[in-house]
Amino acid sequence: MLPEQEQTRAEGRIDAAQTDGRDAAAKAPAASGALVISVDAMGSDRGPVAVLDGVQIAHRANPALRFILHGREDELAPLIAARGLADCAVLHHADGVVTMHDKPSQVMRRGKDTSMWSAIESVREREAAVAVSCGNTGALMAVSMLRLRKLPGVNRPAIASFWPSRNPTGWNVMLDMGADVKADAPDLLTYALMGTSYARNALGLARPRVGLLNVGTEEHKGHAELRLAHEMIGAAQEAGAFDFIGFVEGNDLPSDRVDVIVTDGFTGNVALKTAEGTAKFAAELLRGALTATPLTKLGAFLAMGPLKRMSAQIDPRRANGGVFLGLNGTVVKSHGSADATGVAAAIELAARLARSGFVERLAARVASASVARQDAPSGEASSENEL
Repeated sequence: MLPEQEQTRAEGRIDAAQTDGRDAAAKAPAASGALVISVDAMGSDRGPVAVLDGVQIAHRANPALRFILHGREDELAPLIAARGLADCAVLHHADGVVTMHDKPSQVMRRGKDTSMWSAIESVREREAAVAVSCGNTGALMAVSMLRLRKLPGVNRPAIASFWPSRNPTGWNVMLDMGADVKADAPDLLTYALMGTSYARNALGLARPRVGLLNVGTEEHKGHAELRLAHEMIGAAQEAGAFDFIGFVEGNDLPSDRVDVIVTDGFTGNVALKTAEGTAKFAAELLRGALTATPLTKLGAFLAMGPLKRMSAQIDPRRANGGVFLGLNGTVVKSHGSADATGVAAAIELAARLARSGFVERLAARVASASVARQDAPSGEASSENEL
C-alpha cells in the first residue's frame, strides 16, 4: 500500500517514521539487486493461508527470492512469523480486498486501499520486478492497465497461459485467455508477436510455430477478420522470427504441430473452461470406474505408477499462472482456487520471467516489424533462450 494511503486509513495509528521505514525496507532488496516478487496475499479463494504456504514453498526452492506481501497486517503478520518468512518478506498493510464479485470499474474508482492495487503499485514504483495475484481477473487487468499502462504498439493486452501438449516441452502457449473478448486482426498479429516472445522466454524455443485458432484449417474458413489476421501474421513471420503454420483447430490445442495458439479472449476463455470441466469430468469417471468393484480396485492398485505419472503430467497446478502481456511491467494471474503448490508455480514463473528481462524483450518485439527483425535467432532471439 502506498504510504500516504496507509497512514490515512490507520488514522494516526502508524506514524510517518514507521511508514517511511517500511517503505525503505521494501525498496532495499530491489536496490541491492535481489529479485523481489510483489504478492497480493488476500486474493485467493482459499484465503491468505494458501498464498503464504505457496510463498514458503517458492522460497524453499529459491532462497534468494524476496517478497513484498500485501494485505491485512493482523492476518498476515502471524502467518509470516509461523512460516519463518520474516527475513525474506516485507508486509505492506492494505485493508481492502477485491472479491470475485467486484466490478473492474468499481475497483478502478475505489480500490486504492486494496491488496491488489498495492501489489501492482509496488511494480509501478520499481519496488518489485513482478506481481502475482490470485484475485479477480477483470479487476486485476483493469488495475494493471491503469497503473502500469500499455506498451507502445499494444492496443489490447492479452493473457497467455500454458496448455498441456505433446511437444517436448510438455506445453503450448495460448493467448488471449480472457483479457478482452474482442480482438481485431492487428490485435491478433500483436498476440502472435507477444506469444512468440513469451514462448522463447518461458519455454526456450528459438523459433516458435504460431497457429491461428479457427473452425477449420482451410484458408477460406472463418470470418473476414480472421482471414485478414491470417494474412498479416503470415507476412510478419520472417521479421518476427517465428514460423506461421496457418489455421489450427480445437483438436490442435494439445498437439505437437504448434507452439503458440492465437485467438480472441472470448474463444480462449471458453476453450480453457471447457477443457477444465472436461478434465474434471473424465477424472471423476475414471475414479468411479477404478473403484467400482474389488477387481477394478486391484487393477487400479497395480496401475498406480502409470496413473500417478499421468496425473502429474496433466496436473493443472504445474501450469498455474496466466501472464498479462503488453504492459509496462509483468503481472502473473494465479488461479483463484490454486492451492499452495499452484501459488508456488505462479511465483516460480514470475521469477523466471523477471530474470530473463522479459518485459524489455517483449517491448522490442511488438514495437514494429523492423524492430522484431533484430530479435532473430542469430541476434537477440538467441539471447532470449537464456532463462
